[in-house]
Amino acid sequence: MNLPSRLDPSHLFKLATKERSDWITPVCLTVLAVIGVFFIYSAQLATGRGQWSQQIVWFSAGAILYLAIALLDYRVWLRWSHWVYLASLLLLVLVLIPGVGSAHMGARRWLDLGPVTFQPAEAAKLGCLIITAAILTGAKIGTVRDSVQTLGKLALAVGVPVLLILAQPDLGSAMVIPPMVFAMLYVSNLSQRFFAAALGGFLLLVGIIALDTWNYSKFLEKNNLSPLSDRGAYEAHSWLPLRDYQRNRVLAFAAPDKVDPMGIGWNQRQSLISVGSGGLTGKGWTEGTQAKLGYLPRGIAHNDFIFSVIAEEKGFLGSITIIGFLGVVLWNGIRIAGLARDRFGMLLAIGVTALTAVHVFVNIAMTIGLLPITGIPLPFISYGGTFVLSCCLLQGLVQSVYRFRRDF
Repeated sequence: MNLPSRLDPSHLFKLATKERSDWITPVCLTVLAVIGVFFIYSAQLATGRGQWSQQIVWFSAGAILYLAIALLDYRVWLRWSHWVYLASLLLLVLVLIPGVGSAHMGARRWLDLGPVTFQPAEAAKLGCLIITAAILTGAKIGTVRDSVQTLGKLALAVGVPVLLILAQPDLGSAMVIPPMVFAMLYVSNLSQRFFAAALGGFLLLVGIIALDTWNYSKFLEKNNLSPLSDRGAYEAHSWLPLRDYQRNRVLAFAAPDKVDPMGIGWNQRQSLISVGSGGLTGKGWTEGTQAKLGYLPRGIAHNDFIFSVIAEEKGFLGSITIIGFLGVVLWNGIRIAGLARDRFGMLLAIGVTALTAVHVFVNIAMTIGLLPITGIPLPFISYGGTFVLSCCLLQGLVQSVYRFRRDF
């Protein structure tokens, strides 16, 4: 019996060999995942919670998802790009509906699916990635004037999910999408004038937020309020779509003297103590005191501030090791983008790499005091089911680009 060439066992074996598979990223991701499990255990040792074992389950499921996506020709996503995008929008709408989306501390970010919960913002990242790559693949990019129609489509396609994420509100998830899109535009050879204008717009936005935060601090002083006693009173006085707790985070970063250190600025202050106290080699695994004694809040030590736990227990050398493995993953993503056989594959690999880079930079920067607290987890290290699956799916796309970079 003659099998079609794609179903020939010898051909399938060839696909599974090193010739068709990239082993650099999977090895690094496995090491990062194992490290993450160990330090989630350490961060929760004093509480007796067993979320480290749940993380193993999520990574096991993520490994299967990674393999499935890697074995699927990435060009399929081009044909289904609009459906993937619309599905992600539907999930973002559903989470905002009372009774459907799960509300916690005034935010609706989760869909309750019984034994598990799902965060639609992670699906939105995939949707924005796929639709951006699809639009840019079929568009002619050159000068800004020639690209106006394409830029308009992108602004609408990306702007809608970003606004829906902000409505939850989830500033952290919303802020990681634009840099991904800009990276994909950059490799599409869009005019440098566009990026100069975008940089100017970004600086203007930063200035507006800084002015709004300054007015917020003056409002608190005028009304004899503290950031902790304020219950959204200033929100009615500002046209910016920010919540007062988000302004408090900016205020705690820019003017910590105006913030109660036992309140808004506590998390970052304790994170800095964790990182600084680790020294060169750290205090030893499970020997960190900040998370164990609850100074670094136990509800966030194992996810958003897992890097602080690692820095305290394994010191500068442990921190550099983590950054090194993540750096190899990012470098390899760029390498695979350069090996891609078509524009769509190149854009997918660049988009995933840029998105991962933003997560890595923002998470580590906020733990060492370079950025305000934003609640962005560290890829493959932080605890989180939806986030782990999302990271595995995205990296699976990059592996697919590598595997199908040549004609069969």
